[in-house]
Amino acid sequence: MVVLAASICTKGGKPVISRQFRDMTRTRIESLLASFPKLIPANTQHTSVETADVRYVYQPLEDLYILLITNKASNILQDIDTLHLFARVVSDLCRSADEREILKNAFELLGAFDEIVTLGYREQVNLMQVRSVLEMESHEEKIQEIIARNKEAEAKEELKRRAKQLEMQRREQQRRAASGIPGGSYMGGGVTGYSAVPRFDAPDPQSTNNGRLNLSSTPAVTSTHTRAPAFKGSGMKLGSKKTKQAELLDALGGEVLAATSASEVSQPVTPTVSAPPAVQKVSGRGSLPEVETKSVHIIIKEQISLSLLRDGGVQSMELKGDMNLQVTDPDNAHIRINLAQPSTEFGGSALQFKQHPNVAKFAPGQQRVVALKDSSRAFPVGQSLAVLKWRYAGTDESNVPLSRTRYADDFTFFFLLACLVNCWPTPSNDGTCEVSIEYELENEAVTLYDVVISIPLPDGSYPTVSSHTGEWSLDPSSHSLAWSIPVVSAEDESKTGSLIFSVGGVDTGAFFPVDVSFIGQGSLAGVAVESVEKINGEGSPEFSVDAFITADEYLVV
Repeated sequence: MVVLAASICTKGGKPVISRQFRDMTRTRIESLLASFPKLIPANTQHTSVETADVRYVYQPLEDLYILLITNKASNILQDIDTLHLFARVVSDLCRSADEREILKNAFELLGAFDEIVTLGYREQVNLMQVRSVLEMESHEEKIQEIIARNKEAEAKEELKRRAKQLEMQRREQQRRAASGIPGGSYMGGGVTGYSAVPRFDAPDPQSTNNGRLNLSSTPAVTSTHTRAPAFKGSGMKLGSKKTKQAELLDALGGEVLAATSASEVSQPVTPTVSAPPAVQKVSGRGSLPEVETKSVHIIIKEQISLSLLRDGGVQSMELKGDMNLQVTDPDNAHIRINLAQPSTEFGGSALQFKQHPNVAKFAPGQQRVVALKDSSRAFPVGQSLAVLKWRYAGTDESNVPLSRTRYADDFTFFFLLACLVNCWPTPSNDGTCEVSIEYELENEAVTLYDVVISIPLPDGSYPTVSSHTGEWSLDPSSHSLAWSIPVVSAEDESKTGSLIFSVGGVDTGAFFPVDVSFIGQGSLAGVAVESVEKINGEGSPEFSVDAFITADEYLVV
């Protein structure tokens, strides 16, 4: 269909407002509207008339006509549906359908006409969407205003706390000065306690007499009573400057403000080791249970980067893994590690292994063994050694293991480690879409931790969640819904779960790409330790294995 113009005119053909969607002169549109009432047949209920060039599709609007001027090849059914939407928009924006009210709301009406038809073609919008565009309300702006107000309130509380600390420091400084204790504040810094280096130099020993200051020989140093008011004025100035700085730091983020506050108020001490390994280890493992470390400790870590197509197939896939050995007992340094036979041939010949230069390569057709080339040598004690690495890159779906099936209205895909997730967006007639998401752990030998499924949302729309398993939250930075499941295990009710929400919009493609993050136990490539033996055959030392896999990037595009 091609709509040439949308107009509102009187019974005599006088145009009230008109919007042309194709190049038409003013004289041409006035001529068409003037001839329109003469073409309406008497005593008929038809809502369209034709001339040799154009077609009029019209509808009475009290004492006016609202009509579309289209070409003769246009679909009459679509034109009538578009005309009804124009009429509903006019009734929604105007209290009455008279000429004065139409002219009063002409600007809003022409804007609404442009939202319905663009360059002569109908847009897939409804009345609610047109109304939302005309209101021009921004949910993101409201959220940012709320965040700004909260930050302002937190900044005020922080300023009050700092002012109280400054007052306590000032009183302590006055008390020390009155008692004759020279120099420095109780925080170990200068007069205000904000600097770790003393603000004034220590008095010259020659200018002291039995531990007391000789004021006659040090005219630059003032008495306690003369310096106290100066300190008070200086402290107030610092407070006013710090107010602006605190507000700027708080606007940048709470963590920067907290770090600045701690560095200014805390007493300077000797340097200590920051970021201990234990904290780094916890941050990298998430909620994964800790493994009790034995004298022979083996860490198997894998990372997968995967990109799936929503209609099926793997766009790209890369798996990287490494095995690290750490021996703490010198008696257990002469060992060899027997790897278990993998349950599945992951990757086949495309799965490439790379040993440490001092580690012997795998013998073809035999059990995989990690041992030094020189059996007389021993593994290093007290340090971690990367003895084995492996890598796979390809697009074979059988290695994921996952599959992709598409139905008429649903989008279904398997997530890594046999965790099945269904995403089913269902558009409705009121301009909203109901999305049903469910997951099911297919492989009962796997336990997933810190599973987060992020589903993008249409611009300007926010979800209404009706039911959910686990927790969900909104991410304003990416405008997405983050569904979090702490643990997915076959031993409890977390094996399956679902989330249902409704959101404005009918475009099912707006819910992609879906981003998934998690951490799980085990090895996707099937690398596992079967036993650890001493080279001399004197027994098998105790060993511990910490095997886990993380999703570096997991997307469904």
